[in-house]
Amino acid sequence: MSGGTVERGSPVPYYLQMKDLLVADLEAGKLAPGDRLPGEHDLCDRFGVSRTVVRQALGELEAEGRLRRQKGRGTFVASPKVAEAMIQSFSGLAEDVAARGGTLRNEVRALEVVTPSAAVAGELELSAATGVIRLERLRIVDGRPWSLVTTFLPEQRCPGLLDEDFTDASLYGLLEGKYGVLIAHGRRSIEAVAASPEVADALGIASGEPELLLRSTAYDEEGVPVEHFVAHHRADSTAFEVSVVRRHPQRRVAPSAPSMTIRQESASSREGLSTSSRRTKPSPPSDRTRGTTRRGK
Repeated sequence: MSGGTVERGSPVPYYLQMKDLLVADLEAGKLAPGDRLPGEHDLCDRFGVSRTVVRQALGELEAEGRLRRQKGRGTFVASPKVAEAMIQSFSGLAEDVAARGGTLRNEVRALEVVTPSAAVAGELELSAATGVIRLERLRIVDGRPWSLVTTFLPEQRCPGLLDEDFTDASLYGLLEGKYGVLIAHGRRSIEAVAASPEVADALGIASGEPELLLRSTAYDEEGVPVEHFVAHHRADSTAFEVSVVRRHPQRRVAPSAPSMTIRQESASSREGLSTSSRRTKPSPPSDRTRGTTRRGK
């Protein structure tokens, strides 16, 4: 840590001065992701402030996502979150990571043909007897586990997909470039849930810690479902960006689907939508629709 000190005669509150000094160390690389900060007592001595000031400064940095506290272990420097604009543009993770200059590697855990559950069959609008390809990947961004994704695709739309190597390949790139499956639009939902032991082990977090659960169904230009996935994201590494627009009643804009919905569900339904919540096939959205996603050109 740097040798900066809190100035007693400054009009700036002590906790803000301490916070700024810590931010300077973070941005200069003197405190790296994963580093453990000294304890509160040591920080009090280091900056010459009270424990209340230390807690307030650390609390603000934690709220901003710069630090993370682990009960019984201490306070650690958090890894930068990966910002992903997944709501209004239908881009894949490979495209988002490449755009910001990061690295992505996939650990393929399953690639097989299975009989779909009722929920998956409903999302893909298939009969329960139709085989689907199940692809499960642990997605590793910049060397850290980032998300655990299970993807389902109609087998007849992408013959030969079982022979592909997904270690570095982009699924959307293969679908569009090799199999002629063009994703035009879709819908996605995000909710915060507690990580199960299996998901926590894969993501490298504690069981019960918060995670972001993302569900997605993609459609081609004819409105036919071509992909459904369920993704578990580390909450301490992910930030979703959503574009919003204010509607003015005097403009008489036709109502559209809401961009966010709040619902309650039992734990047993978290791995797939219940048949009672299944939606009918949506028509391709208009340019004014804000509650759905559109594949970028």
